[in-house]
Amino acid sequence: MRSTSNSDLIVKKSLGQHWLKDDASLRAMCDAADVDHEDTVLEIGPGQGTLTTKLLERAKNVIAVEFDRVLAAQLPQRLRATNLSVIEADILRFDLSPLPPDYKVVANIPYYLTSNLLRVLCESSNSPSQMALLVQKEVAERVVAAPGQMSLLSVSVQLYYQASLGRIVPANMFTPPPKVDSQILRLVRHKSPLFSDLDTKAFFRLLKAGFSNRRKTLHNSLAAGLHLSKEQVASSLQLARLHSASRPQELSLLEWHELYRVLTDVGNV
Repeated sequence: MRSTSNSDLIVKKSLGQHWLKDDASLRAMCDAADVDHEDTVLEIGPGQGTLTTKLLERAKNVIAVEFDRVLAAQLPQRLRATNLSVIEADILRFDLSPLPPDYKVVANIPYYLTSNLLRVLCESSNSPSQMALLVQKEVAERVVAAPGQMSLLSVSVQLYYQASLGRIVPANMFTPPPKVDSQILRLVRHKSPLFSDLDTKAFFRLLKAGFSNRRKTLHNSLAAGLHLSKEQVASSLQLARLHSASRPQELSLLEWHELYRVLTDVGNV
């Protein structure tokens, strides 16, 4: 494998490009996904290839999906490796189904892409077994939140993955530096679904209604979001053993599932 100079690569701010060259942080990302010589790794937005280089040293195969046409064309020439495939594509439209089972994702994610990308990866029929994503520190903290600080994002990710925080990467480690620090988000897919009876479309309809206004009580949000009477919602909350003044951020995944079960039984979700 041979790399060439990155001096002629130009940052495109519209794509949220921030180059990370800190060796320890790059190695920490590989470690967070437990990358070894048997793995196929999907890297999203390889950019200049600094993380790609580390992955190529450890993984059996690296599939690098790059939206930037110039970077996608240049990367194979910069990193001449037989275990590298570079694909020019929009990752939000990329077909994950042909990837081998239990592939992993390691990536430095543009901040604007994070929520949509997490949704696509988590909800895919061929979701990765593990992920190590370098994201905005605040977003990483939101994903791993516990009841009391939950959000639609944290519930949506934790439904599919065990989430934990890794190394903090200060803004000055990037070129150009972003305005905030980043952190490695480690995600390990649950060995089996948390809930065997879940209609995910109905469950997410409930979640979106519940989190539609965090300042409102769950009672008011569900009445408005699901077009139910306040009496119907009050009865469902009581059956789910939830207080009428509960707020969506206070509920655990188990409590959301119990509320889903109650509402499903009476055909209200």
